Formats: sequence, structure tokens, C-alpha cells
Amino acid sequence: MNFAPEFLDEIRSRIRVSEIVGKRIKLLKRGNEFLAVCPFHNDTKPSLSIVDDKNFYHCFACGAHGDIIKFTMETEGLNFPETIEKLATIAGLEMPSQTPEMRLRENRRKTLKDVNEEACRFYEKLLWSSAGQDGLFYLKNRGLSDNVIKKYRLGFSLGGRHSLKDAMSQKGIDLSLLTEAGLVRVSEQNGDHYDYFRNRVMFPISDRRGQVIAFGARTIGESQPKYLNSPETPLFQKGRILYGISQARESSSQQKEIIVTEGYMDVIALAEAGITNAVAPLGTALTEDQINELWRLGKEPFICFDGDEAGLQAAVRAADRALPVLKPGHSLCFSILPPGEDPDDLIKRLGIGAFKDVLTRSVSLADFIWDQEFRKRQTNTPERLADFFKRIRGKVKEISDRGVQEAYRDNIEQKIRQLREHLNGFEKTKWGNKSNYSSKKWHRPDPFDTGSSKINASNVMATRQKQIILAAFINHPGLVEDFGEALGYLDFVDPFLDKLRLDILDITSMEQGLEVSEIQNHLIQRGYDKEVGGILNSRVLRHAAFARSNASEALAKSGVRELLSRIGKYQLEEQLSAAQKVVEQDFNEINWNRFTSLRAALVAVNDSSNVEDVL
Repeated sequence: MNFAPEFLDEIRSRIRVSEIVGKRIKLLKRGNEFLAVCPFHNDTKPSLSIVDDKNFYHCFACGAHGDIIKFTMETEGLNFPETIEKLATIAGLEMPSQTPEMRLRENRRKTLKDVNEEACRFYEKLLWSSAGQDGLFYLKNRGLSDNVIKKYRLGFSLGGRHSLKDAMSQKGIDLSLLTEAGLVRVSEQNGDHYDYFRNRVMFPISDRRGQVIAFGARTIGESQPKYLNSPETPLFQKGRILYGISQARESSSQQKEIIVTEGYMDVIALAEAGITNAVAPLGTALTEDQINELWRLGKEPFICFDGDEAGLQAAVRAADRALPVLKPGHSLCFSILPPGEDPDDLIKRLGIGAFKDVLTRSVSLADFIWDQEFRKRQTNTPERLADFFKRIRGKVKEISDRGVQEAYRDNIEQKIRQLREHLNGFEKTKWGNKSNYSSKKWHRPDPFDTGSSKINASNVMATRQKQIILAAFINHPGLVEDFGEALGYLDFVDPFLDKLRLDILDITSMEQGLEVSEIQNHLIQRGYDKEVGGILNSRVLRHAAFARSNASEALAKSGVRELLSRIGKYQLEEQLSAAQKVVEQDFNEINWNRFTSLRAALVAVNDSSNVEDVL
């Protein structure tokens, strides 16, 4: 009886070698491996090494070597089908029934892989020919070396409608196979068969074993869509495959880490920088299948999407997908890039160390979902705070595994208690003796200092973003003209940051055209230290070039607009909606001015005049 290679790979991926070997002989843990007395010869000392990461065992005395299938066959005397049936039961898989139709389908799959391999070679050869110079120029202009281009087998498709079809025909490949593989399409108008990929840089998509099963492609020129994947085929379902997985497997097994980026070029740019344990979904939000695939490579994958609103929302969707399938010891980490940047941008600007620093500062899934729910809406009334508590507790209920759900419940309830304590402390400060502000130096520990235990880690990202915004306003006072109204309506929650926000607005309103040094002097006079409580510290501004004093005004505006949109858009929308209702109920000058002011603030943050004119 024949079994599909994918089915056998699935069994191997679900069962550790140590799990099978450990049922028959005692194992001794040694680092990342196990040692045992070899059952295949008269062993007197542990000579058998079991390596789960590489799915094999090896005896250094007698040379016995194999995987879970071979070990089960040789120790239990089972034939191959019996062994597969037993291991499939342990793995929780149903045995495939090999009918003549299934054997025919499996042979067809093998043939389709052969067709994709031929197409890949064709595209590779074109890239390095004179006909592919546009594609090669694009890749070289992106900073890719010959080694990386060849490692990922990048290629080029010509602009003609029949280039691939004619080349494959000369090799005797049937047109029906090209169509089934998604390489050729049929015109609905005249029935003509034409190449699916034309005038594009080609990115072969491989399965875990490195066999080409599909292609991604990026246009050269203005044609749309910019990125295009193969249609779904018997080999390729894009929700189950990760780009770069075959190249990432070896390095991820050594490092125990895997990085998830947004697209092909992110993966390849990281490889160029020496980081080869990166993969990417194929134009879709991460699916449950892809998350499970990631967990085979690392127990806590780093989700590192682009530093814009679309990237943040993709990360939120990944978090939502992960919650129901969480299991003990497996989760996600979230690595937040500077506003408007992708991994390639950051590495080119600040070097590989800056990217590794982003990974180091990653936050856990529990902290990430807390932060995102907290940012969604205001929490400045008891009712709104209760709504937040209800939503975050609802997230915990989405976790299927009872043990993980209980651990999350404990974690979230602790955060709720800490938030209540924080808000109670804020009220005391808010209504206490305000004269203390001028008599004391405002200095607070950097919440990103690992020695600070007072600040909840779940607020790390939001706090950093608020720090950067305020630093930008200090270093670029002219931003008040564009975003002063938006800053005035936002609630920063943190007492220190909120007071600094109001002080900056107060200082700039009293005297226009202030220089940076003049604003800093005013702040020192109000009791702040030289670095304004760490706001102007190099660690805060390390990955926020737009907030530095030497940044251009255009860059500062773009960066601040992005961050204000992230942390304040929901607040402003809620306030604008409330202001509209007030105007409808009581139209007077005060209410109307507040409404128009809020509307202007939201327009500035959105960089658009398309906010609906609700009145």
C-alpha cells in the first residue's frame, strides 16, 4: 500500500522521536538531545542519540539510524502499512484509503510538481538572460545579492502571452497539465490558452521539502495587481502554505525561533541581512493551519508585520486566529516596527542590530490583545471601563484549551486589578495639591527599562508611541499648527504623559514661533528634567527618526500623523459622534465650535478632507 509523502511527513511532524523511543527504553536528557542504551546491539553504555529537532535517532556504536517509522518497524516487528496505521492513530490522523482513483490522483500530484519544477527552471534561466534584465535590475536595486537570488530560485516571466506555454510544449508537457498547475489560463472570449504570469519577477513557492508547488509574482511596470499568486490547485492552497518555509526550516530548528513577515520581499531582504528563519503568509491573514505550521518551527513565532495601520490590523487578525488554537507552551510574540517601515527599510536605515532590537522588545500575545482592546475605545467613564473589562474577558473565553484559558484568566484579572490601582492613583494625583508640580523635578523610570516593575508590560507599545509623539512636538513645535487640536482632545491616561501633553499645548499657545531650546527651557521651568522624564532619551527615539530634532518637517508630520491615527482615531471618532448628537439637540455657538474643532482634528489625523460632513 502506497502513502502520500505529505501524509508521512504529517505523522513525523506530529510525533517526536523521543516520544516513541521513550516508550521502550529509558531516556537521559542531554541539552537539546536525549541519550539511551541502544536496543539494536548489546549496548553497555548510552550510545543511542535521539534528536527531535531533526526527527532521527543514531547509534554511535552500531550505526543504527532512522526515524519513528523505522524504529517502530524494527522494534515491534511490524510491516510498513501496520507501522503507519499505528503511528497515525497515535498522531490522531485518519488512515487514507488507497483506491485506484487515489493512486491516480497521487501520481497526478507528482506530475504537477514536475511541471512546476520545469517552469521554475525556465523562469530562473530567463532572469539571468538578456531578456530578463528588467527583473534582475529590480532585484539588484532592492539590494539582493546573486547568492540570495539563487538560494530562493527567483526568476522572471516575459511579457508575451505564450512564452511559457510554447517553451513547455517543446518539452512535451501537455497543455492540460499547465492549466491544472495554474501556469496557463484559458480566455473566456476566444478559448486561447495564455500564460498566467507575464512581465513579472517570479518567487517560487515550495512545500516543506523544497518542492515547487506554486508561484508568487511581482509586476515590473504599472500593471495590476502588483502582486499575484498562483490560483489554488491540487498542490497549492494558499491558506496552508508559508512562503520561505523550506529555506527557514533548517535555521529555525537550530535557533528554535521563526519570524513571520508580511511578504516575499521581507523574507528575502532578511535573508540578505543574514536572517534566514523568516516566512510570510501568501497575501492573506494568518490561518489556523499556518499557525500550527509555525509552531512546528518555533513555539512562540515572532509576528513582525509592517509598521503601518494595515500591518497592525493584520497582526490583530493573527492574534484573533491564534486564541482558539492556543495550547500549553505555544503562543505568538508581536514585534512592532517603527511607523511606516518594513523590515527592509529598518535594516537599510539602521542596520541588522536595529531589527534584532525590535525582536528583543516583542510583547506576548496576552499583552498584545490587552493593549489592542484598551486602544479601541475610551475608558474615561465607569461604563466605558466596564465595557473594556467585558471585551477583554470575552477574548479569554475564545481560548479552547482549558488550562491555557485558566492561565489567561489569571493574567487578565491581575491586569485589571493593576489598572484599577493605577486609575485610583491617577485620581489622587489629579485632584491633589497641584502646587507640587512646580516644586518637584518630574522624572520617572523608563518603562522600557527591564528593572522597572511598576509599569505593566502590556502598555509598553502604547506608552512608547505616546512618548514618541510628545518628543516630536517638543523637537518640532510647528506640528502644533497641524495637530494641536487632535493632541488637545486625546486622553493619554498615564498621568505623567498627560500632564506633559497639556504643558506642551499650554507653552506653545502662549508664545508662537518658539525654538526647540525655548520649549525645553519652559519645560525645565515647570519642573521637568533635561530629558523630560526620558522622553528625549536616545532609546525612545532610536527607531523613530521622524521625532528627532534633525528630521525634516515633512517626515515629522508623516510620522506623527501615523501614530496619532493609531492611538487616537477611535477616541476622536467617538467624541465627534457625541458632539454631533449634542449639536443636533442643542444648536449653539459653543457646541458647534466643539463639533467643527473635533472634525478638523480627525481630518488632520486621517490626512484627508473626506471625513463625512455629518451636518
